[in-house]
Amino acid sequence: MTHMFKGVWKRGDLFIWLAGVGLALSLIMVAGLLLAIFINAATFFWPADLMRISLKSGGTVIGLKTGREAIPQPETPEASARYRLQIKQGNRDVTGADFIWIDEADIARVEKAEGALIVERREWGDFYGLLKEVREGGGQVAGGGASGLLTLQEKMETALAIHAEIDDLTKSDIGRVNYKMEKNRLAMASLKPGADDQALARLSKERKELERHYQELTARLQVLRDKQVGEAVFLTADEREISIPLAKVIQVYEPGALGAVGRIGFFLRKAIDFVTDDPRESNTEGGVFPAIFGTVMMVMIMSLLVTPLGVVAAFYLREYAHQGTMVSAVRIAVNNLAGVPSIVFGVFGVGFFIYFIGGTIDQLFYAEKLPAPTFGTGGILWASLTMALLTVPVVIVSTEEGLASVAGGLREASIALGATKFETTWRVVLPAVMPSILTGLILAMARAAGEVAPLMITGVVKLAPSLPVDGLFPFVHLERKFMHLGFHIYDVGFQSPNVDAARPMVFTTTLLLVVLVVLLNLAAIWLRNRLRKKLSASGV
Repeated sequence: MTHMFKGVWKRGDLFIWLAGVGLALSLIMVAGLLLAIFINAATFFWPADLMRISLKSGGTVIGLKTGREAIPQPETPEASARYRLQIKQGNRDVTGADFIWIDEADIARVEKAEGALIVERREWGDFYGLLKEVREGGGQVAGGGASGLLTLQEKMETALAIHAEIDDLTKSDIGRVNYKMEKNRLAMASLKPGADDQALARLSKERKELERHYQELTARLQVLRDKQVGEAVFLTADEREISIPLAKVIQVYEPGALGAVGRIGFFLRKAIDFVTDDPRESNTEGGVFPAIFGTVMMVMIMSLLVTPLGVVAAFYLREYAHQGTMVSAVRIAVNNLAGVPSIVFGVFGVGFFIYFIGGTIDQLFYAEKLPAPTFGTGGILWASLTMALLTVPVVIVSTEEGLASVAGGLREASIALGATKFETTWRVVLPAVMPSILTGLILAMARAAGEVAPLMITGVVKLAPSLPVDGLFPFVHLERKFMHLGFHIYDVGFQSPNVDAARPMVFTTTLLLVVLVVLLNLAAIWLRNRLRKKLSASGV
């Protein structure tokens, strides 16, 4: 027995089994975490039926069941524990709270709320109630029931079209005029005393034309707003009448009337809206498109910055620098950089990139805007540079390992055929080490997409009014602040004024961030594999 144990110990079978068990447990925990995130995120879009809850103490509640827990009773035996239900009753403007807790012992009857509607609003969250009538121009155009709902949905199509036109006019035409007026103001402010009268006259004429155009657009905007006259009257669970303007409604539907196909279609539409819409209600409702756009753009800019920086540093250390104490010290420093807390890089980014470089740029090129900073404040460029410094050690180490694996005979053969050192590096060594470079880039992208701390102080905000890319010259605005999925999760989960309403949004955004990181990594892995096959076929 002792001999057999010694044999197992010497062969290392025990350690192999321990490693296998550890790997299996890790995979199970990761899979369980992803499954929990997916389930909680999927239920966020599924149209659950509204319930009508009658209470023994009097009163009725219409809402959705969102949780159940035991009522804390330290002195009561566990066998006689009481439970309570968490109900999302909506109607925050009426009741003051989206969610309430109901003691199960106080429930007299629970039934499906036939005819109850869910009204998704632009403000104050969802409204739950029964349709009483539809009004337009001060008069009734439809009553309640199924016929009233059809009329309401027809009116909603017109209201949504008007809102889309108003939104496009505000963001596109009026936004463009405001941008040109600001440029005109800055141009006039930059004129020195005694400047050319012709330049001043030209700018003044341009200003008057812009103001005239602005007045025309605002008049057109007012005409569109005057068309928003429809409203719907609903009854709450306690028979109170609530009038809601159609201009503030996104959609109205009866979840109990949706069949299996209708529920699936609704689920898919909500998922698409979540990815393509802007956030609302302190980020607890609406979509996350600006956060997706900002995350992808920041990762792309960071990749364009970190790849040449890390590759050039690795090639110099491995191919050109004289190997000695200094180079060894630099390698140790690079490896130690990978362990520096990310917030330290954020502080460095604020001090060096924002205050020093950005402040200098403002002094030289944007003096007319001061004291309002342009580049001397947080922006997507400075956040990307900070993340590039954070991840550059990963690219350097990965590239150096790839260079070490390239056979020395390739370099010697290239030089023997008359190629210079640079030609050998560019045409022979670099293609051979490209898969290792992409491996480092994959790791850098994954870390950059999930980091939050350095971004919070270098450019990320809760809500960005404008994307870093738009139709206004120069089209790409690297000085603008941006939204990020990682910060969005932190903000919704820990800074939201409505915690219960924000919880599903946290799981959904987390799932989206995981999917986004996986897609970015898969794209880089696919490119790396193609390069490996190409290099293998060419014999490099």
